[in-house]
Amino acid sequence: MDLKEIQTLIKFISSSKVDEVAIEQKDFKIKIRRNSPVFSKKSAPVAAPVVPQQVVVETTAAEPAPKAASPKVEETPASTAIEIKSPMIGTFYRKSSPDKPSFVEVGDSIEKGQVICIIEAMKLFNEIEAEVSGKIVKVLVDDTKPVEYDQPLFLVEPN
Repeated sequence: MDLKEIQTLIKFISSSKVDEVAIEQKDFKIKIRRNSPVFSKKSAPVAAPVVPQQVVVETTAAEPAPKAASPKVEETPASTAIEIKSPMIGTFYRKSSPDKPSFVEVGDSIEKGQVICIIEAMKLFNEIEAEVSGKIVKVLVDDTKPVEYDQPLFLVEPN
């Protein structure tokens, strides 16, 4: 099962009245639940605030599951491109509104602290700032697509 199939399952759970889906394959098991608090084995159950459309994904693998296909970066040996990663889970936006231009394009020079995109999480729009000055080499995520915590968003060739 690859990342796109898992994301499709999450979207299905979020948009339907189904509360849980479990899939077991030979070496892979996934369970996706909606509106369910998550507890670690060490913690005692504590009343957690209910967040509408919260989705919990649990996976286990008998053998190491093959990694989901991540964007391949064509790097030359001299390349020193740095990844700017998502600081949160949410929906990635390249522009502030549909009728506005993108914050950055491939080839643009950026400065540390410059807003480069927006990530929407729970109806809050969070401006994401560049962590480094440099030149945008590649945009790794399509506009309006869901992103995960620590997922690479941009490749930047630092100054």
